[in-house]
Amino acid sequence: MINLQNISYIHLSKDLLFRDINLTVNKHDKIALIGNNGIGKSTLLKILARELQPSSGQLSVDTEPYYVPQIFGQFNHLTIAQALRIENKLNALEEILNGNTSEENFNLLNDDWTIENRYSEALNYWQLNDLDLTQKIETLSGGQNTKVFLAGIFIHQPELVLLDEPSNHLDISGRQLLYNFIQSTKSTLIVVTHDRKLLNLLDTVCELNKHGIKVYGGNYDFYTEQRQIENNALNQDIQSKKKELRKAKEVEQETLERQQKKNARGKHKQKKSGLARILMNTYRNKAENSTAKSKSVHSKKIDDITLELQKLRSSLPDIDKMKFDFDNSSLHKGKILFSATNINFSYDTQPLWKENLNFQITSGERIALKGDNGSGKTTLIKLILGGLEPQTGTIYRAENKSVYIDQDYSLLDNKLKVYEQAQQVNISALQEHEIKIRLSRFLFTRDFWDKSCTDLSGGERMRLMLCCLIISKQSPDIIIFDEPTNNLDIQNVEILTAAINEYQGTIIVVSHDETFLEEINIKRTIELGQ
Repeated sequence: MINLQNISYIHLSKDLLFRDINLTVNKHDKIALIGNNGIGKSTLLKILARELQPSSGQLSVDTEPYYVPQIFGQFNHLTIAQALRIENKLNALEEILNGNTSEENFNLLNDDWTIENRYSEALNYWQLNDLDLTQKIETLSGGQNTKVFLAGIFIHQPELVLLDEPSNHLDISGRQLLYNFIQSTKSTLIVVTHDRKLLNLLDTVCELNKHGIKVYGGNYDFYTEQRQIENNALNQDIQSKKKELRKAKEVEQETLERQQKKNARGKHKQKKSGLARILMNTYRNKAENSTAKSKSVHSKKIDDITLELQKLRSSLPDIDKMKFDFDNSSLHKGKILFSATNINFSYDTQPLWKENLNFQITSGERIALKGDNGSGKTTLIKLILGGLEPQTGTIYRAENKSVYIDQDYSLLDNKLKVYEQAQQVNISALQEHEIKIRLSRFLFTRDFWDKSCTDLSGGERMRLMLCCLIISKQSPDIIIFDEPTNNLDIQNVEILTAAINEYQGTIIVVSHDETFLEEINIKRTIELGQ
C-alpha cells in the first residue's frame, strides 16, 4: 500500500530534517509514528498525504489517503460541508430529489446515493448532531474541529487514514469514541500521537529520527520494553567503557612513573660514570623522546576511549541526563488548603453546575479535575486560586504559595532569552555559572542560552518552566497543571512525569491523558458535570 525508499526532507532554510527513510506499510496495518518534537513526524505525514514533496527518494502510495491534520486554521474560511468535501454532492442530491435531473447534478453525485445517510450517521457517532453543515470551521472549538474531520473518515470510507495528534483536543468521552474507532476500523492507519492509551491500540511502533526510521513489531508497551532492554545494554556499555577509561589512565600513570624512575636511574649512572656532557645530553634527549612517545600513545588511547564514552552517553534518553531538585513545601501534609461549601458560579444567570460543589483540598494530595469540555474546570481553578469568588456558597483558602501552569507554559516571558528567563527567577542570588549548570541539567546547553523563549518548542518550554521552579528555590505549596501534556512528545511527558513524582507538594491536574494520571499517582478525582 505504501512504500518509502530513501526519503529525505530538507527545509527551505537548507536544514536537514530527516534522511534515508525506508518503510513499507501493508493493507490493514495500524502504525504509530513516534519521535521527539521537531524530528519531522507531521512533515512525513504531509508527504504521505501528498501535501509536501520529499527532497529526495521515492514514494509510492496506491490509494487516496484521508488526512486529519493537527492544526485546522487553514480551513477557517470554509463551512463544515466544504471542509469535508461533501457540499457539491449534497447540493446535487437535493436538486435531484427536487426534480432537477440535469446531467451536471448526476455527475456531481456520482451515484453516491447514501451520502446523506453516511454524514448523518458520522455526525451522530461523533456527537456533533447540534452542528449545521453551513457553519464555518472558525466557529468550532478545537475538539469539535477534530471530531468533524474524524467524521469525514466515516463519510468517505478511505482505505488509508493519516492522523496527526487526533486526541489532543478531545475530552474523555471524545477520546473513548476515538479508541473505539481505532479498534474497529478496517482502514490502514498511520497515527502520530503521544497518547499512550491510543498508542497501545496500534500494532506497530515506528520511531523516527534524523537518520532513518526504526520499526518495533508491537504496541507501545512492547516498544518501551524493547527500549528498556536497549537502554540497559547501553548503560552496561557506558559502565564498561568508564572502567576501560579508568584502567587506561592508571596504566598511563604507571608507565610514566616507571619511565621517570628509569630515566632517573640512568641519569644517576651517567653522572657516576663520568660521561662527557655531550653524551649525557644525547642520552637525556633519547629518554625524553621515549617518555614523550609513550605519553603520546597512552594519550591517544585515552582520547579514543573518552570519545567513545561521549558517543555512548549522547545516546542516553534525555531523562537519564536530567537532575530534579525540588525543595519541599513548607506545609505539613494533611493541612486544609481549600474548602468549598455548596459553591456554584453562574454565567448569564445559568448555574454552571447542576449540583452545588462540596469538597476539600489538603496539603500533599494529588487530585485530577475531570469533566467534559465546558463543564467548568477553568472556572473552578480560578475559584481555587482566588481569581473568582463563588456566587453561591462559601469557600476557605489557607495562605499558600500556588503556581498555575497551562498547556502553553505561558508563565514564561516570550520577550526574554532562556538565560534571562532563568536569571529573572533567581531570587536566591545564584552565581552565573550556577544558573548555567542548572540550565544544562535541563538540557539547555550553551547553544540555548541566547535563544528567545518564544522560539522554544512545547517540550523545551516545559523543561525551562521546571528549571525556573528549581532555580527560584521557593517550591510552591500547590501546582495546578492545565492539560500539561498536550504539546509534549512522549519523551518530554516522561520528563514531566519524573519531575512531578519528585515534587512533594499538592498537585491538581486537568488532563484527559489517563496513562499520565496513573503515572503521577493521582489518588482522588473531582468530577464535574453540567
